[in-house]
Amino acid sequence: MKQGRTLYGGLRSLARELEKPEWAGARYTILLDENTFQLCLPQLISQVEALQEAEFIEVPAGEECKSLEVAAQVWQTLLEGGADRNAVIVNLGGGSVCDLGGFVAAAYKRGLRHINLPTTLLAMVDAAIGGKTAVDFGDVKNSLGFFHPATLTVIDQAFCDTLSDPQRLCGLVEAVKTAAVADPALYRQIIATSTLSAADVRQVVRLKRRIVQADPYDLGIRRILNFGHTFGHAIEVHSHLPHGISVGIGMAAAMYLSTKKLGLDREAYLSYFKWLTGRIDLPRFTLKDTEAMLPLMHQDKKSADGELRCVLLQEPGAAVIDLPVSDHEVRDALLQLGKAQQGGSR
Repeated sequence: MKQGRTLYGGLRSLARELEKPEWAGARYTILLDENTFQLCLPQLISQVEALQEAEFIEVPAGEECKSLEVAAQVWQTLLEGGADRNAVIVNLGGGSVCDLGGFVAAAYKRGLRHINLPTTLLAMVDAAIGGKTAVDFGDVKNSLGFFHPATLTVIDQAFCDTLSDPQRLCGLVEAVKTAAVADPALYRQIIATSTLSAADVRQVVRLKRRIVQADPYDLGIRRILNFGHTFGHAIEVHSHLPHGISVGIGMAAAMYLSTKKLGLDREAYLSYFKWLTGRIDLPRFTLKDTEAMLPLMHQDKKSADGELRCVLLQEPGAAVIDLPVSDHEVRDALLQLGKAQQGGSR
């Protein structure tokens, strides 16, 4: 699976790119939600002449758009509009729009080109990179999908000017995750400063692209990028928290287990925990909550033969994939979060 290119020059670099011969005859359809329709579409159209005659399809904002029903509506619109193999889907939005748009593009006419224009920091460092596309099905997040890389991904951090502080934090957490498994120096820098410069964003994207290139179909080393996600996806569904925040909480649970199972330095866990709780109030999970989340975790794609498996850390930059974790250990990790925030960490 060949990765598409990533452009860092913003929308003007996209405008120059779409003037090249390989885009001649393309029919563009912009997929967006109500937020990007208002906040981002005018900026896109004003700077990219090739898209000024594009059609657009608006979908619900957030995770709600990631369903077969919404995908079917988009396919129907494409069919009714006469979209053929020259059609190009332009995904203007956060991670949910990128996931949905890539899924739609992968299936329609056996595969269309698509361009990711991530408008959130989280999407820039995560969903828009790597070629995974997905929708949710049967109350399981990302349970249907394809590997179908975007032909282009364009990083324009000017879009981040419209983000709220919680949205910025979601992206920051995802950057912390990638650095934690792949670049310990960058990880410590981000934890210390809580900022992401343009250079830092580029480095995080490069880290993820390098890992994806080594394992494009997620069969081995790429799974280190799932750090925090087995817990995080269950927390997201159960607690209705944003994806980035849920992954951040999941990373805390995974780091706690890492101290127990892999000998992660407890100071590494505590420094991350202090960083996280300085920015969010952790939910205090009860046994009732853990029993509701365990089935969600067992439905996770990384589980095998009924056995729950997680990514844990020996130390920053040294992740271990597919480590079996018992239900008892999951309960302990989730219940520990509330105790630790109240000063009862053991």
